Amino acid sequence: MRFIMNLLGNLAGLYMLLIFIRVMLSWFNGPSLGRPVELLGQITDPYLNWWRRFPILRTSFIDLSPVAGLAALSMVQTLCGMAAKAGRITIGILLAIVLQAAWAVLSFGLGFFVIVLLLRLFAYLTSQNTYSTFWRIIDSIAQPVLYRITQIFFRRRIINYLAGILLSTGILAALWIGGRLLVRFLSNVLLQLPF
Repeated sequence: MRFIMNLLGNLAGLYMLLIFIRVMLSWFNGPSLGRPVELLGQITDPYLNWWRRFPILRTSFIDLSPVAGLAALSMVQTLCGMAAKAGRITIGILLAIVLQAAWAVLSFGLGFFVIVLLLRLFAYLTSQNTYSTFWRIIDSIAQPVLYRITQIFFRRRIINYLAGILLSTGILAALWIGGRLLVRFLSNVLLQLPF
């Protein structure tokens, strides 16, 4: 069983690498990049297209379907690695993997919004031309987060924009750090379960 689980984990890791290369190559426009890239697309596109059918993973600016696909493969790789190490699959291992997968998605979202808010803070402090397309996209992502967090903490009071950015960034960063520590602790507890 250990050999099979190690093999499946390694195959999942290899497929993740192929998907990552495919996603990176898709960022380059222009003429065809040749037969190897076409072959890579034939191997990875069916899996990626399955994830693209979920509208929640796609917005007008961002396509998160490759991230979801990679997260699922990462979960499979983790399951196989833990099963190979333990020599069996237990409910505790499955629960720990589900917890870690859910945290991976949430952690990605928190990290993404922290980066967006830090970019917005940079633009605010350096008086960047926020009318360019890039800054309008950043604003369209940052504004709902800023609004929600300031509404939770300040209700109907109006606060300084800079204070809102700093507060929101700090809260999201604290949630990211605290969540990471909590998930690590809970995963270790779940892995100790005998069943």
